[in-house]
Amino acid sequence: MKPFHEYVDEYRKQMKKGDIKEAYKGLMKYIMDLRTYFKNKYPDYFVSGSIYYGYMDMTYFSFFPASLKRKKLKIAIVFCHDTFKFEVWLAGYNKTVQTKYWKLFKESDWKKYRIPSTTKGVDSIMENILVDNPDFSNLDTLTKQIECGTLEFIKDVDDFLSKQ
Repeated sequence: MKPFHEYVDEYRKQMKKGDIKEAYKGLMKYIMDLRTYFKNKYPDYFVSGSIYYGYMDMTYFSFFPASLKRKKLKIAIVFCHDTFKFEVWLAGYNKTVQTKYWKLFKESDWKKYRIPSTTKGVDSIMENILVDNPDFSNLDTLTKQIECGTLEFIKDVDDFLSKQ
């Protein structure tokens, strides 16, 4: 690992070039637009008023389908910067709720989606990749991929929980 100042020097060089700055601005604008799309298309879902921008590790927004909100669960649409993937996560309102539902999924024989090995240091109960290596040249298609995968994820979670 290099000393911190060397990373800052490289950061400064990259910012001067401008490409990373423009890419990041464009990516954040797309995620804001995606959040607005969900808010407008699914008025029955409560969509969070803010976006978590992260530390260039992940950026996400949350929304709450009524069926999950009653259980104090939420959905997060997450862009993972290091793996360059869009994911959908099931999460709890707090660690107590998260642990309760994590145990329920972990102890079941239902293995449709990835369940983290622990809840410590993890923000999700369950995760699924929506788009691996997204194509940002057609944002409408990308939005539809994210939407369809998210709705399928919600339906599967609702179906599972209705049988518990």
